[in-house]
Amino acid sequence: MRGDAAAGGTGSGPDRQAEREARAAGYARICGIDEAGRGPLAGPVVAAAVILPEDFELPGLNDSKKLSAKRREVLFEALMGDDRVQKSVAEASVEEIDRLNILRATHLAMRRAAEGLNPRPDFCLIDGLAVPGFPLPSRNMVKGDARCLCIAAASILAKVSRDHLMQQLDREFPMYGFARHAGYGTAAHLKALREYGVSPHHRRSFAPVAQMALPLEF
Repeated sequence: MRGDAAAGGTGSGPDRQAEREARAAGYARICGIDEAGRGPLAGPVVAAAVILPEDFELPGLNDSKKLSAKRREVLFEALMGDDRVQKSVAEASVEEIDRLNILRATHLAMRRAAEGLNPRPDFCLIDGLAVPGFPLPSRNMVKGDARCLCIAAASILAKVSRDHLMQQLDREFPMYGFARHAGYGTAAHLKALREYGVSPHHRRSFAPVAQMALPLEF
C-alpha cells in the first residue's frame, strides 16, 4: 500500500476511507502524519502523528490551511483534551535543518512523531510525497490533510504546536515579530533581519538569511 499518485480528494473534506483500506489490509493502529514549518526562515519544523478512535467525531476538523487561527486553536484544544486520541508531536531543530536540509529534517521530524506514539502504529498515512527509509509501513497521500481525517488532525496539532513555539520565541526576541508571521519571510520579517541581524533561531541555510549573515565587504 505504499505510494499514492492521486493529487486530490473528493472535494467533500477529509474522510476515513484510507484508514478503512488499511484496516482491510490487516493493520490496526493507523496514524496520520503531517508537518508544519517547511517554508519559514526561522524556527523548527514540527510534525505530528495522530491515531483517532474508530468512532471519533469532531465537527469542522479539516486541513489546517483551510481554517482560521481561532478555529485551529479550538480544534487543537479538543484533540489535545481527548484522551482517546493518541498523539505525538516532534520537531527537527534549526541546527538539524541547516545540517541536513529542510526536506530531510522534515522527514526526521515525521519519523520522530511516529516513533513517539506508544505503542507505535503499525501503519502510517503520511501527507505529501514518500518519505525515504521510513521505519514503518506507510502510504503517502498528496494533499492528504484535505483527504484523510487522521492526517487533518495531525495537521492541526503540528501547525498550532509550531505557532505556540514561535510565540515563545517572540517573547525571547520580540524585535523579529515571530508571533505575527511564525518565521515566514514577510516584508516586516525581512526588514527586522536587515535591522537586527540573524538570531540563533534563523535558518542560515535559507538564502535570505544566508545573505544577511554574510559580513559586509567594502
